[in-house]
Amino acid sequence: MLGVFVVIYLVLTVAIGIAASRYIKTSTDFMLAGRKLPMFLSASALFALWFGSETIFGASSEFVKHGVLGVIEDPFGGVLCLVLFALIFAKPLYRLNLLTLGDLYRNHYGKSVELIASFCMLLTFFGYIAAQLVALGILIQIISGLPTIYGILISASVVTIYTLMGGMWAITITDFLQSIIIVVGLVIVAVTIVNKAGGMAPVLDGAPEGFFSFVPTDGDPMTWIHYLAAWLTLGLGSLASQDIFQRANSAESEKTAVRSTLLGAGMYGLIAILPLFIGLAGKVLYPELIDGDTQQVLPSMVMAHTNLWVQVMFFGALLSAIFSTCSGAVLAPASILSENIIRPLVDQNMSDKRFLVILRVSVVGMAALAAWLAAFRTNIYELVSESSILGLVTLFVPMVTALFWKKSSQGGAILSMVVGLISWFLSEHVFHFEFPAMFIGFGASAAAMVVGTGLFPRKPPISANR
Repeated sequence: MLGVFVVIYLVLTVAIGIAASRYIKTSTDFMLAGRKLPMFLSASALFALWFGSETIFGASSEFVKHGVLGVIEDPFGGVLCLVLFALIFAKPLYRLNLLTLGDLYRNHYGKSVELIASFCMLLTFFGYIAAQLVALGILIQIISGLPTIYGILISASVVTIYTLMGGMWAITITDFLQSIIIVVGLVIVAVTIVNKAGGMAPVLDGAPEGFFSFVPTDGDPMTWIHYLAAWLTLGLGSLASQDIFQRANSAESEKTAVRSTLLGAGMYGLIAILPLFIGLAGKVLYPELIDGDTQQVLPSMVMAHTNLWVQVMFFGALLSAIFSTCSGAVLAPASILSENIIRPLVDQNMSDKRFLVILRVSVVGMAALAAWLAAFRTNIYELVSESSILGLVTLFVPMVTALFWKKSSQGGAILSMVVGLISWFLSEHVFHFEFPAMFIGFGASAAAMVVGTGLFPRKPPISANR
C-alpha cells in the first residue's frame, strides 16, 4: 500500500515538471525562472536547498551517535552559510544580473579563469547530487525491497524528467509544495514518536551526559580547531555555490533575494531539528536499531513501529525533501556546464534556442554521472562534506576578491585555485595531517591570490562581451 502512494507521488512530481514547461520560453526562464520568483517561492526554494539527505539521514545519524557536536557542520553550518550569503553576497551578485557564478569569474578575470572555476564547480556537485540519490535509493529499498541501485536509477530518472521539462520553474513550484509536505509530515511523525516514548522528558533524560553541549568541553586546542572546521565546511565552503546563487538570483527583486535567503535560513534551522529529535526518540524506544547502519534508523523505525498513515506522511516528507534538493543540485552544474564550458568552446554566439537544448542535454549528463558515482559511494554525510570543502579551497577566495578587491588579477585567481586544491589534496590524502586539511587549502588559496596578484598584476578591464 505504501508503495502505491510513492508511485503516485513520483507521477505527480513528473506532472508538475511537464506543467511548468509552459513557462519556459528562454534560457533565462529555464535557469533563473525569469527572475520573477515572489518571496514565498524563493524562500521555500532556499529552505529546500539544504533540507535533503544529509539532514534527514546523515545529520540524524551523526546526532544519534555524537550529539549536538556531531551536527555542527550540518544543519548549523548550513544556516550560517545562508545567513552570510544573504548579508554579504546576495545584493552585489543580484545587481550584476548574471546567469551563473561562472560569469562572475569571466567578467572579472577572463575566459581562462571562467573555464577553470567552472570545472571546479562541477566537481563540487557530483558528490552532492550522489548523496541525494543514495538517500532516495535507500528509501525505495526500504519501501519496496528493490536493491538500492535500482532505487538510485529510478530516482535519477524522475529528477531528470521534471528538471529537464520545467527547469527552475519546476524546481521552485515543487519546492514550495514539497516544503509544506516536509513540515506537516515531520511534525506528525515527531509527535507520534515522542508520544510513544512517553513525552520529551524520557527522550531528553535518555541522552548521555554532554549530548546537548553546543561547544566542546575539551580544552585541547585541536578540538576547538576541528569544531571551527565543522562550522566553516558548509558555512564558507558552500558560499561559492551555483545552487545558492541560482535560487537567490531567481527572486523578483534584490530585496526579495536578501529577505528570502534569510527566511530560508530560519526555516531550515527550525525544521532541521525535527529529524534529529525523531532519531533521538528512536534511540530511546528501539536501541537495537542503533547497532546497524544509523543512516537507516529513522525509516526503519517508522516502517516497523507506526501505522500506515504515519508512514505515508513520513516517507512523503522524506521524498519531498530529497527530491527538492536533488533537482536544484542537478540544474546548477548543468547551467555551469552549458553557459561557461560548452558555449565558450563551441559557439559563443549561438542562438538562445540552441543553448536551451544544450542546457537540457546537460541536465541529463549531470544526473547520469551522479548516479554512477552514487553506485560506489554510500556515506551521505561524507559525500556532502567533501563537496563543500572543494568549494572552499578553490572557488571561495576568487569569488570574494572578484566582488570586493578590484585589483585581484587573473594570475592571482588561477594560482589561488590551483594551489588551494593541491594543498588540500596533499594534506588530506597524502600526508594525513591532524590539522584540518580544509584550513591548509583555504589558507594556501588566500595567500596564493595575494602573491599571484602581486606577481601578475591586473591588466586593463577585460570586456565581458561574447
